[in-house]
Amino acid sequence: MLTGDLYAPGKIRLIDVPEPTLSPTPPNGVSGQIIFQPETTCLCGSDLPYFNGWDEWPIEQGHSLHEMIGTITATNGKKWRVGDRVLAVPEMQQGLSERFILNENRAITIATNVPEEEALMAQPLGTAIFALKKLPNILDLDVAVVGQGPMGQLMNASLRTMGARQIIGIDLLESRLKVSPKMGATATVCNAQQDPVAAVKQILNGNLPDIVIECVGHQDQQLNLCIDLCKTAGRLLCFGVPPQFINGLRWRDLFFKNVTVHTSVNPDFRRDFPLATQWIQEGRIDVSPIITHTYPLARLQEAFELFRDRKDGAIKVIVNFPAKKTKAG
Repeated sequence: MLTGDLYAPGKIRLIDVPEPTLSPTPPNGVSGQIIFQPETTCLCGSDLPYFNGWDEWPIEQGHSLHEMIGTITATNGKKWRVGDRVLAVPEMQQGLSERFILNENRAITIATNVPEEEALMAQPLGTAIFALKKLPNILDLDVAVVGQGPMGQLMNASLRTMGARQIIGIDLLESRLKVSPKMGATATVCNAQQDPVAAVKQILNGNLPDIVIECVGHQDQQLNLCIDLCKTAGRLLCFGVPPQFINGLRWRDLFFKNVTVHTSVNPDFRRDFPLATQWIQEGRIDVSPIITHTYPLARLQEAFELFRDRKDGAIKVIVNFPAKKTKAG
């Protein structure tokens, strides 16, 4: 079977490796395991550090993919049956394989009344829900979302569902800002063309937002901009995965503003992903506007480059595995 091999920074290939096999019983402390076969997957910003080859991220075979729907082909547990179709989240993002072993509790039921690509968005949406649960009641509050990539857009949609008054999407790319109103933003600011702080104040009648959400992360993180955007005694939700060290961070400015900082990682499989599936299934959130491109696994290099470079209006890039074609045909 094929698995991903990041053999150089920005270079990925598919190599042949042995099929995984399950032991008759799960290891001690594990309720059960499955062999999962991906079919519909998509790229995430947190896959890019592996693709780019940053030194602080250990890179192994199977990196990097972790948002996927597919079929269970074997199990030694009791939660699932062979043939069940689930949304799965591989450990350490090592899901770039045609089949792999997974703890059965890292899989959830999928929405079946929407296209599969939309059902797949329950994984990233679940991470947004988990993060937003750390904040106080959002009803009637003003929120700025810095970064209008996939996660910024899902934050917009979630904030609208939760009752925010103003949702201001901020990004350098006009192509992404065109999608933001479809996902719930009430206003947008292109900080490549405007002073974002002045623009946000104009939108909010001279005020700054109650909450600022950083959805950029990695080496492009925008925490200093978020500090500028925060009102005194406001809240900052750091959602984008940061580098290990952030040079030049103006922590003292944040300190003297009395800003409360929240961080977020590792949602609850029992609560957050199922709730995201429910929101999509019930039509509370329409995720279709962010799904922009689809590639077969054989064109994975091209898919990663498009996503990394934010070309052609790319937001969510779907990658279909051979198993999907075989099943459909």
